[in-house]
Amino acid sequence: MTMGAQERDGHDYQVMTCKYIRPLVEQAGCLPLLAPTCVGTRDIRQYLSMVDGVYLTGAASNVDSTLYGQPNLTPDQQLDKDRDGFDLSLIPLALEMGLPLLGICRGMQELNVALGGDMHQKLHEVHGLIDHREDRTATVSEQYAEAHDVRLVPGTWFAERMQQAGFSVNSLHGQGIKTLGKGLQALAHAPDGLIEAVHLPELAQFTLGVQWHPEWQAAQNPFSVRMFQAFGQACRERQGARPAASDNMLQDAARSV
Repeated sequence: MTMGAQERDGHDYQVMTCKYIRPLVEQAGCLPLLAPTCVGTRDIRQYLSMVDGVYLTGAASNVDSTLYGQPNLTPDQQLDKDRDGFDLSLIPLALEMGLPLLGICRGMQELNVALGGDMHQKLHEVHGLIDHREDRTATVSEQYAEAHDVRLVPGTWFAERMQQAGFSVNSLHGQGIKTLGKGLQALAHAPDGLIEAVHLPELAQFTLGVQWHPEWQAAQNPFSVRMFQAFGQACRERQGARPAASDNMLQDAARSV
């Protein structure tokens, strides 16, 4: 997991919110290794040699638009150029090494940009697209409430894994995919046609990017649980070990002794 920049009381911090970490541990059964992005890209290969998967989270910042050849149309929005530089260097190397990859919101956008795609910087100003932003005056629970449906591309592994043709998701983003990066294909769309999930079907390893936030109260959402379980399974297969025993299995074993 790569960390992000945050300024507090005149000091620069590297941070990662608990809402992203908990489902990685509790649903995916993974052990997180947090990588700071503020010290450059020199050690990326060493970080990747230590892990069995890559998890790119959302953040308050946008990917720098100059990285996909556009002027910045949202100068009021936070940028995190250290994370941009780190993740856009990490992604192609991780894919080359065969590591499973899960990207959420900004993480999906990073995946797209790293592979040569570009973004709509203001979805709410694009003809035919709806406003996908949250109401920042609302409570956190209201912001993360279900906002619209997504329809899954039929016949894909993702539709099979989710076990139905579509479901409702939250929506907390002002930007979205305009042109897909090389090798990426859509797995789901919003009602306005915006791409909401992607993968790399030509690669053998697990790859998934989603535009919504499945980490929010993941344990209460069966679709989120299935996503994180799939990622955890892919990481364990990469490791070459058996899937970790669940808490219930461990309790049953303890009772049988």
